[in-house]
Amino acid sequence: MGQTAVHIRTIDHASLAVGWSGHRTLTIDRQTQAGGMGLGFSGGELLLLAIGGCYCNDLFREAVKRGMVIQSVQVDVEAEWGGTPIRAQYVTLTPHIEAEADEAAILDLITSTDRMAEIPNSLRLGTPVQLRDPQAITVYK
Repeated sequence: MGQTAVHIRTIDHASLAVGWSGHRTLTIDRQTQAGGMGLGFSGGELLLLAIGGCYCNDLFREAVKRGMVIQSVQVDVEAEWGGTPIRAQYVTLTPHIEAEADEAAILDLITSTDRMAEIPNSLRLGTPVQLRDPQAITVYK
């Protein structure tokens, strides 16, 4: 798979930001009760979207390998947050797949994809995240 990079920049001195990779973008913001404008996804929501989005994409990839045609995928991801510092302490992934296959084959696809999906596995195995080359710039009014 190689290396992947995303870029994030705030907009006009606000907590609102745009994230992008290649030509694709999305809006990032804090929820209004956390002092944001509520115009984009929060970090926690992005984490859950990454888990569910990865799993969804991998379902289609693995289905093709099996010659299985998927008609519909619904993936719900929920997290319980807590601790100090706050972190996701428990995450559930609930898939609902409709495919042109018998139930046993669909269930096998669901469980085998869960075992190999990159983002969930990165979290399960505790991939290290390192702060690299921080830059602090003083700005005067």
